[in-house]
Amino acid sequence: MAAEQPRAVVEQYVSLMATGTPAQILALYADDAVVEDPIGSDPRHGHAAIGELYEALAPMRRKTELHTARVAGNHAAISFTLVAEAGGHRMTISAIDTMEFDDNGKIARMRAYWGPEDMTNEAV
Repeated sequence: MAAEQPRAVVEQYVSLMATGTPAQILALYADDAVVEDPIGSDPRHGHAAIGELYEALAPMRRKTELHTARVAGNHAAISFTLVAEAGGHRMTISAIDTMEFDDNGKIARMRAYWGPEDMTNEAV
């Protein structure tokens, strides 16, 4: 895996969180990937379970802002904000995600660090 590949995947992930379909986001993951979002929740194993997470975002208007991305070998840590709107409500989450990549450059493991104090809900 080229050193640039994890950084490109991270940037694509943040972009797709704003504009992509669940299928496009899932394409970044290995078939047997594990996602823990948020940290401390039950891990989701494989595309079917991970897809449920991203399906919840599909009907929402979304935007993202990448604050920081650090890549070391096949690991990355990113800080970003997701703003999602639907049904007259706006949800803002500021998260730090860590990712581990497999030899094919796919996300093998993702853990999202955020809690209630990192999320706001408001009427728009």
